[in-house]
Amino acid sequence: MIESLKIISAVIIAILKKDLLQEKRTKETFIPILIFGMLIILIFGFAVNPSPAVLVSIAPGLVWVVFVLAGFLAANRSLVIEMQEETIDLLLLAPVSREFIYYGKLLATYLLMLFVELLMLPVLGIFFEINLFTIEFALLLIIATFGLAVVGTLLSAISVNTKAREVMLPILFFPMIIPIIICAVASTELILGGSGLGDIRGWLQMLLIFDIVFFVLAGLCFDFILEE
Repeated sequence: MIESLKIISAVIIAILKKDLLQEKRTKETFIPILIFGMLIILIFGFAVNPSPAVLVSIAPGLVWVVFVLAGFLAANRSLVIEMQEETIDLLLLAPVSREFIYYGKLLATYLLMLFVELLMLPVLGIFFEINLFTIEFALLLIIATFGLAVVGTLLSAISVNTKAREVMLPILFFPMIIPIIICAVASTELILGGSGLGDIRGWLQMLLIFDIVFFVLAGLCFDFILEE
């Protein structure tokens, strides 16, 4: 049992390292996502009336619009790169269960999303005059971003072989993450209003349930999706 767990973790870590090292060398996903996210912040920052009353009411939604769009681009690239470089077949030939490939790609996408979001937090704070550097928001960011990565990585695998993947992925992705957006925006509104961890516990629990359910289903379905 212990030996099997070591093999599984080695496979997942190997895929994670491969993706992170590739991104470190090329930065072909990180830089476009970061620039895209910053541009969205700038557009909203100059387009929205900066009065305190307006900012308080729309800031939670704007924060997660920025994060969701940046996360969508990260998820879109998770398997597209493998197709472009024709390495997807090599992954499929590996003598391991396909679900471990999914877990490795998921972790790489998740870490990339988190890193980009952390870089955008100070800019969001400056433009929208909000403080997002709290323990409550950090916990929310970790849980909600994981849900975005779980759904995005799975749907990227579904759409990557379609002729219209640029259209198919957003059609599938955005409706699926509506529960995440609802919970994240509601929690952020409470946090910015001064609420503590106890006040957002219900929203966090719903996010955790969503993450766990989709994480399990994605692992079970990934083998069939890749075969198709």
